[in-house]
Amino acid sequence: MQLDSLSWFPGHMTKTRRMITAELGNVDAVCEILDARIPMSSRNPDVDELTAGKPRLIVLNRVDQADPEMTKKWAAYFRSLGCAVIETDAKQGGGVKQFSSAVRTLLRDKIASYEAKGQLGRVLRVMVLGIPNVGKSTFINKVSGRKSAKAEDRPGVTRTKQWVPVDKTLELLDTPGILWPKFEDSSVGVRLAFTGAIRDEVVDIEELAMRLMDYLGKNYPKAIEERYKLTVSEEDDGYALLEKAGRKRGFLISGGEVDTERMSRILLDEFRGGKLGRFTLEFPPEGERT
Repeated sequence: MQLDSLSWFPGHMTKTRRMITAELGNVDAVCEILDARIPMSSRNPDVDELTAGKPRLIVLNRVDQADPEMTKKWAAYFRSLGCAVIETDAKQGGGVKQFSSAVRTLLRDKIASYEAKGQLGRVLRVMVLGIPNVGKSTFINKVSGRKSAKAEDRPGVTRTKQWVPVDKTLELLDTPGILWPKFEDSSVGVRLAFTGAIRDEVVDIEELAMRLMDYLGKNYPKAIEERYKLTVSEEDDGYALLEKAGRKRGFLISGGEVDTERMSRILLDEFRGGKLGRFTLEFPPEGERT
């Protein structure tokens, strides 16, 4: 499938939307898990409308792979929208201990209201949302200290809702990952594909790697130079850099040509595994780069 015409909306996504709407009355707040490398692209644009009026906690996950300075800017941006924000590396457990206190701070007025009615220690319920493969299930497992939520490194694993207790007064509603019918902006689909939120089977791997290499060459050239022992020139586009890296790695086929497909898979694996460094692929509205 061409990257500029990406659409991915399995039938269970429609069911997820209905479930979110049906369960909204049963929760006190909504927690949205975002990928810190692509905070805007990893947000479902429908979530604001679907969860209107509910207090919102934004979890910037995978901060260990994102540019630390840009993560600060994104956190400030979401706080300016009225959201509470925490930064986590759910895989290693970094930052997840902030979650319970962040929820209670976000809901302090509601807790006070419950206590005024004599409902001391009433259970707080939080709906957890996120697109596929954003680390939602891993986050829930770390917060709750159990392995209730299925966590796999591929999109679309959680298919049903489940309530997960964190402690005696806090429960989470895990929901299936929710994408949207079609990407209005093709660059959103491309960024999601970079991070593995869209399965590699439905994209052109070489085109995807070429675009990633082009972006990194323009914005983080030193990382490419150090990892692949090459020199980034101003005239190098993504394909030229992919060829240079493949040649350095010795990925050659008959006639001395570079096996760019093999190099493409290596690039994406190393990028997703954090081996190239810490990158943010998009920037808050105040500080966008072209």
